[in-house]
Amino acid sequence: MLSDKLRIAVVTTFPPGTGSLNEYGFHFVNALRQKFDDVSEVLLYVDALPDGEAYPPFEPDSGIPTTIIPCWEFDALNNATRILKTARQTKPDMVLFNLQFATFGGKKISASLGLLTPALLQMWNIPTVVLLHNIMETVDLKSAGYAGNGIVERVLRCFGYIATKLLLRAELVALTIPKYVEILESKYKADNIVLAPHGSFDDTVHQPVFELPEGPMQIMTFGKFGTYKTVEPLIEAFEKLQRRPNADLELVIAGSDSPNAKGYLAGVAEQYKHVSNIRFTGYVAEEDVPIIFGEAAAVVFPYTSTTGSSGVLHQAGDYGKAVILPNIGDFAEVITEEGYTGEFFEPEDVDSLATAIANVIDNPDHRRAIGQQNFLASHGIPIAEIVDWYLLHMQTLLMQKPNRNGPPTVDRTQLA
Repeated sequence: MLSDKLRIAVVTTFPPGTGSLNEYGFHFVNALRQKFDDVSEVLLYVDALPDGEAYPPFEPDSGIPTTIIPCWEFDALNNATRILKTARQTKPDMVLFNLQFATFGGKKISASLGLLTPALLQMWNIPTVVLLHNIMETVDLKSAGYAGNGIVERVLRCFGYIATKLLLRAELVALTIPKYVEILESKYKADNIVLAPHGSFDDTVHQPVFELPEGPMQIMTFGKFGTYKTVEPLIEAFEKLQRRPNADLELVIAGSDSPNAKGYLAGVAEQYKHVSNIRFTGYVAEEDVPIIFGEAAAVVFPYTSTTGSSGVLHQAGDYGKAVILPNIGDFAEVITEEGYTGEFFEPEDVDSLATAIANVIDNPDHRRAIGQQNFLASHGIPIAEIVDWYLLHMQTLLMQKPNRNGPPTVDRTQLA
């Protein structure tokens, strides 16, 4: 064990920033700030907010001292050097990256350059750990809005391979899905990859309330929409359900546009303005998340593909919600490995989706049974225990790396 407590920097999106993985960053950092025995200070390397907005400071008594440092910008080309400069100035013992492939940009070049950051820090002997929520090998680039044709896709796959090789220069790369570990170990022959459970966002085990509020039964979807998360089939399925006798339903579309699909939801709202009982909430602040989930009868995932483990699925489990899932990809992996369940539909099939929703909302016992199983699955490993796991690995890595926070070292034997 190290004799000193650690100063840990976390590169992440964070509320009120709206970038992808900001919810995971919020819950991970809050759990990290309670590790008084192992951590002396937390440094948040976050993305800059729009002009006129600022990150609120943490309450002094809410946890370990935490400094918020906006030192990079979504779609900026120089994020890697800006984060390196910040790390050299603040000298953390370890830098943890909360990443997916589009964390640093919605544009191809900015996204790729940002992924060079862990390797750049490693060159300066700044130890890094990467939590990688998706891998290029399983991302549908066309659905995600990055590839318009086969040639572009092949080029991006090549850049994705290079970016992955560079990410694997980190001291440790953690993945949340077993299939991802198998793919990277087989393809890249890496020996620094580990499987890390996603973790439950809610550390307090409380029995969820399955009774629904008065008024229309709410069907809710939550996320960043416009690329592989599209709501048109969901709205059309909702229309079908509304035509049934005595239907008293509301569709709640909670969230905002994907960075690659600016104006998407406004366009959808205009296209379907004739459909009654649809509510677009816009960005949902962290303090409002319990209300959105708590009032929902079911949570729908209108995805055409997936890009990794779903934080929204874990949130739905935290609140004991039944879920309606596309019969594709990584959702099946999560359900098999972590014990979630739900009603399945065929992606982009309106009739299949309407049937799956009806199977949940028309059968209260079935809805409660799905919600109960998801609640138990989400509380399998609290995120506080996941943070303990990372701290143990960090301490082990640092004991093996005594020379840290210094300039790049040169192997003199190679110069002889």
